[in-house]
Amino acid sequence: MKDLLFLAHRIPYPPNKGDKIRSFNILKYLCARYRVHLGAFVDEPDDWQYAEVLKNHCASVHLVPLHPKLALLRSAQGLLTGEALGIPYYRDGRMRRWVSEVTGRLDLCGVYVYSSTMAQYAAHLSLPSKVLDFCDVDSEKWRQYAERHGFPRAWVYGREARLLADEERRLAERFSAVVLVSNSEADLFRRVAPAASLHTHTVRNGVDTEYFDPKLRFDSPFKVDECPIVFTGAMDYWANVDAVQWFVKEVLPRVAASVSHARFYIVGSRPADAVLALGRQPNVAVTGTVPDVRPYLAHARAVVAPLRIARGIQNKVLEALAMGRPLVATGDALDGLDGIEVSGAIAANDPASFAAALDRALVPGFDVVERARGYVCEQFGWDASLRVLDRLLAPPVRSGAA
Repeated sequence: MKDLLFLAHRIPYPPNKGDKIRSFNILKYLCARYRVHLGAFVDEPDDWQYAEVLKNHCASVHLVPLHPKLALLRSAQGLLTGEALGIPYYRDGRMRRWVSEVTGRLDLCGVYVYSSTMAQYAAHLSLPSKVLDFCDVDSEKWRQYAERHGFPRAWVYGREARLLADEERRLAERFSAVVLVSNSEADLFRRVAPAASLHTHTVRNGVDTEYFDPKLRFDSPFKVDECPIVFTGAMDYWANVDAVQWFVKEVLPRVAASVSHARFYIVGSRPADAVLALGRQPNVAVTGTVPDVRPYLAHARAVVAPLRIARGIQNKVLEALAMGRPLVATGDALDGLDGIEVSGAIAANDPASFAAALDRALVPGFDVVERARGYVCEQFGWDASLRVLDRLLAPPVRSGAA
């Protein structure tokens, strides 16, 4: 096996949130084909316990502690240097020295960089293959954030959008391939960085259909006399906070008018204060971290993804469909899912149509198990999604080679 460097902005384990689900499954796929040397930051103390798990997969593992408050101070330096703020946030001499040591000691065949903020450690490397996984077009996400906030956040977010778009264009020229999570994100990136069009590719998210399987049996976490509606996600992430706030304010009262025993469950780690406040309403429950989301999905009468800002393919959507649950989501949350209409998912964007769609999904007998699960099994198995990496990480064929 050849040696490959893998850099990630966050330890790719456990696979319990969007970016870690993608990074771990890519890492696992590559570890079966290369001797992978992993460098990553750890920003949550509880995650240190998973170092040994990663050592079972990788040839070597180098984890660097990242303290969010100190990182924010570094990030603020970007206001003086004219950089996008995410870059100094992840700037660390310990990581740079480790990358230098590994590249000097090993004959690496390439590098896989997960997240543009980690490209600062690899853009200068001279290697046969260099792949940068942008996941989503982050500059577009910050532009959307700016539109939804007032001053001063709108100014900060707008600045980040402009500078990050410039950085995305520069980085795309310094890697042999860049990848995005969906065809629509890849098309958007080609408009942001047209010079990189020919080496811009799609590596779609997948879902573990053996783990998320409706045939598995779980005890219900709900009361027998309630009609549970479920949202899953990391609840300190602003787009998720905005989604559940909008749903509780604009949609849930309409649903409760026709389904009096409906109760909305917000399932996810680190709920922000605004989310905890929602839990004080009698028909809303905030769980915080749960050991396993599958019981909540398995016994949900319906799952919702009311995201008003969403980039790429949503793992929460794939997981709900893999569990065969009725799903109502905004168009943004379903973006990038080609042929999603055959799955039984319902798209709705305004409060009235979202509530009407949810009323339909909550009718007893509304069953989409076979359609929903069949869709993700056919379209979103991890091996099928990641097979393109075999080609992207292969060294380029030299002109005149035999």
